[in-house]
Amino acid sequence: MPTETVLELVIDALKTALMISAPMLLTALVVGIIISLFQSVTQIQEMTLTFIPKILATFLALSLTLPWMLETMMDYFKRLFDAIPGIVH
Repeated sequence: MPTETVLELVIDALKTALMISAPMLLTALVVGIIISLFQSVTQIQEMTLTFIPKILATFLALSLTLPWMLETMMDYFKRLFDAIPGIVH
């Protein structure tokens, strides 16, 4: 198998993984920034304050984007399985 083919497969896999994880990671980032601002304004420095809102927001983002994530993964695997005959030749 040529190096270019392997590199193309790895790049496509990484792009797909990044696209699938982005909604949850961005949600956790935004919620974390908002809570950090709230903590700095109110001077409440409770470490456990950040965990519950982040978990709830991440779960909500997962619930809302799960159909899209599954469709994206299925499209990736279809492309991958369709490319196997050309790779193996």
